Amino acid sequence: MTEPTGHVDTFTRDRLPPRQQWPVLLRDKEPPRINACVELLDRTINRHGADRTAFIAADGTWTYGQLLDDVQRCAHVLRSAGVVSGSRVLLRAPNNGWLAIAWLATLRLGGVAVTTAPLLRAMELDPIVDISAPAVALVDHRFLDEWEKVAGFAGSTIVVGSGAADSLESRAHAAHPLVDVADTAADDIALLAFTSGTTGKPKSTMHEHQDILAIADTFSTHIVKPTSDDVFGGSPPLAFTFGLGGLVIFPMRIGASSVLLENGAPPHLLAAIDRERITCLFTAPTAYRAMLPMLTEHDVSSLRRCVSAGETLPESTWRAWFDATDVPLIDGIGATEMLHIFISAADEDIRPGSTGRVVPGYEAAVLDSDLVPMAPGTVGRLAVRGPTGCRYLADDRQTAYVQGGWNITGDLYSMDADGYFTYVSRADDLIVSSGYNIAAPEVENALLMHPAVAEVAVVGAPDADRGTVVKAFVRCTEGYAGSEALAVELQDHVKATIAPYKYPRLVEFVADLPKTVTGKLQRHRLKAVE
Repeated sequence: MTEPTGHVDTFTRDRLPPRQQWPVLLRDKEPPRINACVELLDRTINRHGADRTAFIAADGTWTYGQLLDDVQRCAHVLRSAGVVSGSRVLLRAPNNGWLAIAWLATLRLGGVAVTTAPLLRAMELDPIVDISAPAVALVDHRFLDEWEKVAGFAGSTIVVGSGAADSLESRAHAAHPLVDVADTAADDIALLAFTSGTTGKPKSTMHEHQDILAIADTFSTHIVKPTSDDVFGGSPPLAFTFGLGGLVIFPMRIGASSVLLENGAPPHLLAAIDRERITCLFTAPTAYRAMLPMLTEHDVSSLRRCVSAGETLPESTWRAWFDATDVPLIDGIGATEMLHIFISAADEDIRPGSTGRVVPGYEAAVLDSDLVPMAPGTVGRLAVRGPTGCRYLADDRQTAYVQGGWNITGDLYSMDADGYFTYVSRADDLIVSSGYNIAAPEVENALLMHPAVAEVAVVGAPDADRGTVVKAFVRCTEGYAGSEALAVELQDHVKATIAPYKYPRLVEFVADLPKTVTGKLQRHRLKAVE
């Protein structure tokens, strides 16, 4: 970082990894002072006008002018709650207008947005709070029960969406618009995005104001190629950077509209495409497969760009979607550490079964364990660098992800002579199911809290619909016997303990688990069988 910070609270800057542990960052020269909210909102109004529709959501519809007004009023509420530039603001709500307003208002004040998935349980929120130390939490009234179980939060909580006099929206409507904007440096941290490691302990990735604009000016500009007349929509939560980019950053950068769905399940997604005439769709391969048999019930002729990420896209899914809609799926691989997609292809560059080529602005390679490039067609570790890159907040795992200036994603890939990358597998014990990252040890720990479980191993099992599902091999404690009823009980226990999407869809009871001579669980042997 070279430009003087605009942060009063230097918490994030003080916890950046040492500069020698950073990846190489390939950046065009940016203005030294950037506020991403101003770039996405004020500058867009200057270019496209205030009357264009910005967001269509369950809690309202906003033009860009109305959005700016509510963001300024929300900023006033946050300022009154003690938020200063550099303060972390935790956001907990489904995809809707007031979540987007709160995110933009946080950046406008120079705050650091910490958006969390609403399905997370207290035991998953605890480490996020511990790591990020938020000053204020904005929590949707429907998700307060679990939030109130979180230990260690020392800040203030503002309820969102209740309509009560002390709710965020009521307080904002009563407040004067705050016209002040934080004078943030382009390299000041704007958001913390959490991702699970293979241990289940979350890692906080840090991204700057200029990173937010970089993903719009690379992947969106060169691959999605949106116009101001587009209508974006999709299923990923804004807590996931795939959703944040596709549903907020990309449309706002170009002055387009976005449909924010609180429930993005395939039937609701299809209904929204039909109703709102969505043109640019963002969701996971699982959802595209699930929507196929429902397509005859809805008019999806408005679609022109369909982006798939979050898990590997099977060629069969690509062909089935194209045959049914005549719209080619744009595959892509991204990472929370990189903020968004860095390998993809569109239009005539698409080769079904391949993820694509490196997005302009990025560089990628397939490397061996010594960081030596592999021969074309040979499987190795995927490495990438570009205008964004991994900087974990005070985490020793920085040196595992960044090696020799490259971001090592943990994926095994091959690259052909034409520069097309093809996914092979994950290199660790992270299970990617329906676009969700699930750490096997985290599910194991949840299962071990049940008295019936003496030992457990969790792996990913192939699944035709979800790509991969979570499977648990369970050795019962004495006095318990494996049964279908016990399997359901264990599944319900996991759903109540951690985020429900992490539960094992398959449970197999075993007499013993494979181990090394020193007693270490050999998860790889079970993975090989699956």
